[in-house]
Amino acid sequence: MFDTRAVRKDFPIVRTLIDGKPLVYLDSAATSLKPRPVLDAINGYYTTYTANINRGIYKISEKATAEYETAREKVAAFIHARSKEEIVFTRNTTESINLVAAGFGKAFQKDDEVVVSIMEHHSNFVPWQQRALRKGIHFRIWNINQNYQLNTEYLDKLITRKTKLLAITAASNVLGIITPIREIVHIVKRINPNCAVIVDAAQAVPHFSVNVQDWNADAVAFSGHKMLGPTGVGVLWAKMDLLEKLPPYQYGGDMIKEVHVDHTVFNDVPQKFEAGTPHIAGVIGLGAAVDYLSNLGMAAVRKHEKEITTYTLNVLSDIHGLAIVGPKDSDKRGGVVTFTMKGIHPHDVAQILDEDNVCIRVGFHCAQPLHEYLKIGPTARASFYIYTTKEDIDALTKGLKKVKKIFA
Repeated sequence: MFDTRAVRKDFPIVRTLIDGKPLVYLDSAATSLKPRPVLDAINGYYTTYTANINRGIYKISEKATAEYETAREKVAAFIHARSKEEIVFTRNTTESINLVAAGFGKAFQKDDEVVVSIMEHHSNFVPWQQRALRKGIHFRIWNINQNYQLNTEYLDKLITRKTKLLAITAASNVLGIITPIREIVHIVKRINPNCAVIVDAAQAVPHFSVNVQDWNADAVAFSGHKMLGPTGVGVLWAKMDLLEKLPPYQYGGDMIKEVHVDHTVFNDVPQKFEAGTPHIAGVIGLGAAVDYLSNLGMAAVRKHEKEITTYTLNVLSDIHGLAIVGPKDSDKRGGVVTFTMKGIHPHDVAQILDEDNVCIRVGFHCAQPLHEYLKIGPTARASFYIYTTKEDIDALTKGLKKVKKIFA
């Protein structure tokens, strides 16, 4: 188990005073803070070897290319991919999923079926919804039960021989639910071996060990900025046969091998999907983030988050009028606690907390269909990571009691 206080020393922003008060950052599900080694890696590229990759036959260009591809290797190893060629760099989880949807969606035929869970982030909901509307295919929803769980037994009725794709989150950004991806994929492939499974792992890869080979899904998407890396970098992992079948998402730059007047030869996977100059510094920063998390150990990361989540669930449960959305067992959820306060709008809650620099997220959290299904309005969400302490949660609790006093 790592020392959280020692870890916090690596994050310059946590020492920031705003209006003389310390920062209490409880919005890591939206984006994580960045440690010094990541900032140094990004700065190192910009200050000592700025150059484009795969093009220059000079030392700093070759170094940039090497560092970029080393980051690809690190990401592949981190999620236990078979090879680095299965790793495609994108801008974020959203682009990774849209890349698959743009290519895979072209094969949809009328009367095909697509299934998504009600828990999905809009990024893994809307792309499939819109293709269903355009293609006239059936868009089916896998709902949760009264215990906030997905009933895998229902898959026997939901997945048919006409189902072309299941879109599923590995961990809900609202409920915190951790879904049994390996079990789900096994059931889906037993019913229909040709049904593809795409996993939104944006809230999973940063928080616990992920083995894409063990999951056996067809594609997995996640973002660098939620796992200590910079914004503007995402990852798409997919099985090689799927990547080879998908058409290019964009055209130009390194995704091209040859161009002639009458035809173009595209590059091999993964370069086929990385058009133009990529976010080189960002990818290198992501490589440094992977190093940082690997050194801590993902088992230790998960253990810390469970402890913080358990503590939060306990202290918030003592606040009268506060209702927690989702299971109250930290074994079943990630480091996210979503709640409502009776008679108080979440925006008012957040605004008052902000007076003491306590940062939480409010709204629908890009999961409005889930809120509508639960028959609740906007919610407040506190989310945690490796730098979160019990003192942060105590500050949240103190702030929420202040909210209640103001609106009493």
